[in-house]
Amino acid sequence: MPLQVGDLAPDFTLYVHPRELVSLHDYAGQPVVLLFFPLAFSSTCTTEIGAMAEDYSLYRSLGCEVIGLSVDSPFVSERFAEECNAHFPILSDFNREVGPAYDVMAEDVLGLKGVHNRAAFVLDREHRVVYAWMNENPNVLPPFARIKAAVRAMAPQPATP
Repeated sequence: MPLQVGDLAPDFTLYVHPRELVSLHDYAGQPVVLLFFPLAFSSTCTTEIGAMAEDYSLYRSLGCEVIGLSVDSPFVSERFAEECNAHFPILSDFNREVGPAYDVMAEDVLGLKGVHNRAAFVLDREHRVVYAWMNENPNVLPPFARIKAAVRAMAPQPATP
């Protein structure tokens, strides 16, 4: 079963570019949205990452980082981020270390084995899961409105006089 609300998200270190590593602990003290997706350049994955790219400034204004993860190579992930105009890291789980830790690996996606199911986790500042979603149908997009609501719920509220 994928991580559930209240679980501490496992740390990881993966390539964002062929020679640059990114770790979850790099974002210590900051909320994070993790988006696991099956394969770069597929139509639904392109729509998903494109939608997040369009809303990235909203997430940043709420103090939140967005991280995409797929089993594609770091070369493919880098190119996919460029093509989707994603200014957030898209990490390569090429060695399939993180997907199993989050229990989001698909047995079979359109005949392909060893790819991620589509999943979204919203992590609080301590990187505990405050929202979790996964769907085994690769054509289903994440519930973006629920993800945004979970992030907004963690945003600091302005003090009232």
